[in-house]
Amino acid sequence: MDQRRPFSAEVTSSDWLDAATAWASSALAPLGARITAVAQPRVRPWSTQLVIDAEQGGIAERFWFKANCRAQSFEPGLQAFLASALPDAVTAPIAVDRELGWMLTADHGATLREARGDAGATAEDWLAVVGEWARVQRALVDRALDITMLRVPDCSPATVPDRFELMLARVLGLPPGHPSAPDDATAAALRGARSRVDEAVATLAASGLPATLQHGDLHPGNVFATVAGETGRLRVFDFGDAQWAHPVEAILIPMAVMEVGGLDPAPVEAAFRRAWAASGALDDDRWAGLVAAAEITQAVNRSLTWWDCLADADGSETDEWGEAVLRHLARVLGRRDD
Repeated sequence: MDQRRPFSAEVTSSDWLDAATAWASSALAPLGARITAVAQPRVRPWSTQLVIDAEQGGIAERFWFKANCRAQSFEPGLQAFLASALPDAVTAPIAVDRELGWMLTADHGATLREARGDAGATAEDWLAVVGEWARVQRALVDRALDITMLRVPDCSPATVPDRFELMLARVLGLPPGHPSAPDDATAAALRGARSRVDEAVATLAASGLPATLQHGDLHPGNVFATVAGETGRLRVFDFGDAQWAHPVEAILIPMAVMEVGGLDPAPVEAAFRRAWAASGALDDDRWAGLVAAAEITQAVNRSLTWWDCLADADGSETDEWGEAVLRHLARVLGRRDD
């Protein structure tokens, strides 16, 4: 993978932290808020967060700063766009820097997952999350140009065959010992998998369902449980993995995570299917075919996400996370692992 200065080294340097804190301070000044403390609880090869405590009119307030790696620097602009287009679904950031990939937001409290505590997210929670995202997807089907101009990757079905060839060349070109360097058997199987990709693309293209925004990491940890002044309204966030893709790809991670957690995903899948029924004839056989095809295209698209996320990783981070590129790409062979 391309090697620049590791993102994690950049965002933990004193110069960077000083610059980020100064930027946040300038953004908060018009609100009458003064920063009292800054902490950096999380650093990953693709993003970092700062917890910013402030005093506003004698009252303690908390804010969140997020910085994305180069490949996901579109997230602040995307969140601002979504908040403008769908203010009842996405909360507007306080400030964004689209070039730097920086975003400052208010503290919106617990996520839906956090609100459940040890009990964990319920099937009803998943229904709410997936239902809300299907609503967002349907509202955005005509906004392809607006969204892709923000540098959100266009991973619609027609783009997937070329992406598969790109990702195949990338993993085959990795040095021995890299976590995503395939063994001989996997390499041979991937070389012969182009027809599976083409068939999946053809199935999705004939589905009648339009491409739309794919969240990329849809689960109860990425929605706020409540929003101040509102009741029963979820607000989706964390759009760093977003892509413009076939809508059925959005249900795959929820289904997989529910299965791992011991929940039956069938009711959630059925609700998502009903949400899209008006856009195409989705009888049982056709729906099953769409899900199987989306598994293949999403595998290719997720491998790209991971490759891009790790472009600025250091050696230890590559050792920890680097296997994800091949793990996802190999799912075109029928190996499911989200």
